[in-house]
Amino acid sequence: MNKIKYLAVLTFLLSATVFAQTENDDEDKLSLNSGTIDSQFEYVIQRSNNYQDYKVIKKVWLYTLKAHTMDSLNAIQKNLNDTKAVVNTQAKEIDNLKASLSETQNTLDETNLEKDSMSLFGIQMSKGGYNVLMWSIIGGLLALLLLFIYKFKNSNVITIEARKALSEIEGEFEEHRKVALEREQKVRRQLQDEINKHKKI
Repeated sequence: MNKIKYLAVLTFLLSATVFAQTENDDEDKLSLNSGTIDSQFEYVIQRSNNYQDYKVIKKVWLYTLKAHTMDSLNAIQKNLNDTKAVVNTQAKEIDNLKASLSETQNTLDETNLEKDSMSLFGIQMSKGGYNVLMWSIIGGLLALLLLFIYKFKNSNVITIEARKALSEIEGEFEEHRKVALEREQKVRRQLQDEINKHKKI
């Protein structure tokens, strides 16, 4: 029975020692001059004295904790300001890139429009419209050429027929002139004969 009590007491003492050791190790890890703000607050809370429901904290610790907190806040504020500056710079770069992209897109649209269009007498036309207009002009000129050839051939035939008719008329006129000349000569001879007869009488 004594042995059991002895073992129980020994076990309790060992457990208490281990617990105290663990608690001391945790407290040793905490520090007022290193670690996170949370661990520094934890250090102050654990190392402070208790008075009823209150904690009695050394002023030096409070000032140190305040200084560390202010340093952390200032570092966070500086980091925030740096981040804002970076964000503003990147926003300006994005705006510049958007403007550049818009200008590039406009240039690309103009280039595509110029590539897909032709200039005729200073007027921009689509390639399809330009081709239709050109083929229409070529078709019109070809139709005029065929009409001109038809008219020329028709005129040529009429001219040949007119020349032929003129030649025939000239032949008839020449024949008529010869006949008329012969008649005139005959009439003159007759007249001369009559004059000669009258002179003899």
